[in-house]
Amino acid sequence: MADQILVPASAIRSVRYRALLPQLQALLLGEQDPVAAMANCSAALHQMFRWHWTGFYRVAGDQLVLGPFQGPVACNRIPYGKGVCGTAWAQDRTLVVPDVEAFPGHIACSAASRSEIVVPLHGRSGKVAAVLDVDSSLPDDFGPEDEHGLATLCQLIESLLP
Repeated sequence: MADQILVPASAIRSVRYRALLPQLQALLLGEQDPVAAMANCSAALHQMFRWHWTGFYRVAGDQLVLGPFQGPVACNRIPYGKGVCGTAWAQDRTLVVPDVEAFPGHIACSAASRSEIVVPLHGRSGKVAAVLDVDSSLPDDFGPEDEHGLATLCQLIESLLP
């Protein structure tokens, strides 16, 4: 059983994502509960990258409900189409926001968040069943390597979602 995520000495994100993928695959091997998988995924990402906030929101009717996360307390519910998370869900696409204060309708769960990336996860139904939300205290902290790396890691959980 894994008790830690090994972080490579390299600060290059693409190397960190490549190092994290097999560790997360091993950690989630045989896991059938999506909440458990999201919990360990958010913890592993948070440990690997040390972002301000890393976690999941689950689709429940017409809103997103807070799921497993790492970081300071967060908003419990986000309406469909509202904020970065609700917009990513409504548009069914990854959103990278270099400056959250410039995003129309941004929901400020933490004043320390400066930039954000949100990745939709599709369940077995093919519809968005959850979103991965990552906030950084640095402006413009996310790029294409994060879009690709996070989407790849989210695929490990998608088959567990309804």
